[in-house]
Amino acid sequence: MDTEWLAWLIDDPWFYAAAIPAVLLMGLSKSGFGSGFGSLAVPIMALSVPVPQAAAIMLPLLAVMDLLGVTAYRRHVDWALIRQLLPAGLAGTVLGTLSFGILPAAWVAAVVGALTLLFLAQRLFFPPRADAPPPRPGWGRLLAMASGFTSFVAHAGGPPINAYVLPLRLSPVVFSATMAVFFAAVNASKWIPYAWLGLIDGRNMVTALALLPFAPLGVWLGVRLVHRVRQDWFYRLVYAGMFLTGCKLLWDGLR
Repeated sequence: MDTEWLAWLIDDPWFYAAAIPAVLLMGLSKSGFGSGFGSLAVPIMALSVPVPQAAAIMLPLLAVMDLLGVTAYRRHVDWALIRQLLPAGLAGTVLGTLSFGILPAAWVAAVVGALTLLFLAQRLFFPPRADAPPPRPGWGRLLAMASGFTSFVAHAGGPPINAYVLPLRLSPVVFSATMAVFFAAVNASKWIPYAWLGLIDGRNMVTALALLPFAPLGVWLGVRLVHRVRQDWFYRLVYAGMFLTGCKLLWDGLR
């Protein structure tokens, strides 16, 4: 049996100790269950490899997760919301491509973390009234662009877009389905820029292949949980994931 491909694998056991939980968290996020937790994946993986390499390894896994998530939820997508947000999200990936290597990843992490915590503080101390109008579409496009940008840099696009979509009070299934389509399109747009930036190489792709079995496992677990968790608990878990993500990103940036 030809085992030459094994030479391409990252052989540090501490990498896999971080990467396997990271992939499972991203799979749960891709299912829509606890979507805030997915933004923790690259920061966790970056405990043992540089952030750009962690993002590159995660990209093929995201493609598999996106396919599974969209297939599971395709009948529940809010297409009007997708048409509103997706062009701005794709514009954000263009900004990420142009600024890659110019803006330090730590700066981006700190800003995303701080904004995430500010959003949660606002929701906690100034909760919206039941009769409050939905946020304005222009605010949604701005946050969708920020989501595309942070998704490109570190696959951390969840917190910005959640800050707009969560106040819309969608059902868990519609929320999960719409976010699955949004991020599937955003992630698909990253392949050519990542290749152009030299992040798509044999070592990263073979390592991603070794982690591949954990991608559908995380999505499968999340899809089962989405249909079994009450709406109030679903959103509490999303907020908890956003809080942990905000703290981790802010810590990484300030450190």
